[in-house]
Amino acid sequence: MIHFPAVRQGPLRALSLRLSAAVGLVLGVVAVVYADRDGYRDANGDGVSLLDSFYYAVVSLSTTGYGDIAPVTETARLVNVLIITPARVVFLIILVGTTLEVLTEQYRTNLRLTRWRKNVKDHVIICGYGTKGRSAVSALLENGFDKQHIVVVESSGIALRQATSAGLVAIEGSATRSSVLVEAHVKHAKAVIIATDSDDASVLVTLTVRQLTAGKVRIIAAAREAENAALLRQSGAHHVIVSSATAGRLLGLSTSAPPLIDVVEDLLTPGQGMALAMRSANRDEVGTSPRQLANLVIALIRRGRVVSLADPDSVKIETGDLLVYVRDDRTSASTPSIG
Repeated sequence: MIHFPAVRQGPLRALSLRLSAAVGLVLGVVAVVYADRDGYRDANGDGVSLLDSFYYAVVSLSTTGYGDIAPVTETARLVNVLIITPARVVFLIILVGTTLEVLTEQYRTNLRLTRWRKNVKDHVIICGYGTKGRSAVSALLENGFDKQHIVVVESSGIALRQATSAGLVAIEGSATRSSVLVEAHVKHAKAVIIATDSDDASVLVTLTVRQLTAGKVRIIAAAREAENAALLRQSGAHHVIVSSATAGRLLGLSTSAPPLIDVVEDLLTPGQGMALAMRSANRDEVGTSPRQLANLVIALIRRGRVVSLADPDSVKIETGDLLVYVRDDRTSASTPSIG
């Protein structure tokens, strides 16, 4: 099942508001009738009680009109013309409007689903919307990736609501099932980020994605244990991030070289000052040394491999190189490409 971002108030809230309006309208008519109860007579010829006022209000507003209670004075009839009849129309509008809203919302949802299925491509699929999945989405958005091109696959109801509340399209189901990934249009995706809670699930999702896409879609997987990284690569993952090993290294740095951990956190935290960015080499930069550029280039990506800049003077920029540099995140932003 595909869940779209909520654009209106929830159905329960809308229904509650309409129900409250209808009840308030009934109570208002009851108060008017009971205040002028001497102007009404029932079939028995006796007076109109509070219960009779409720009865008359309900049958009048619902257009049932049994006629066993009727206004007999001019004042009561004038009140019926000026107050109760318009109230009857409003009451019917509330009832019919609720039905129309439900049908309209269903039509709108089907229309959004059809339009989404027609246009979805070059998107990023996030398998798992836990801590790692949310962080991955945040990183994409911070670097200018369009929110409409992010699709979350999650089986947890709470995580699904969090994803849709964040304005993301979410698909309910397990990413280990091929039918769910097909629903997410995995064959037309730009990349699949696997951020499940267990390495076993990550391996199975990786195998399923590779089988469905024949290895044409980039797969980035997170592993809890370093020993499972090789298994994920063998399963088809192009990049594997070992969360526990990375956290351990940062903990070690914070003990042996505390200033380094501050630099790493600055680079990874948006808006703090420094940030890692990537761009393609310009034509006029080809043949020059990375050290001659205005940007602080720390690495080159050439044909999918990282080129060491241990000796920048011996490395020349070539056509098609990607430059990894440090930017000032306080004043500028760039949009890196994935894959």
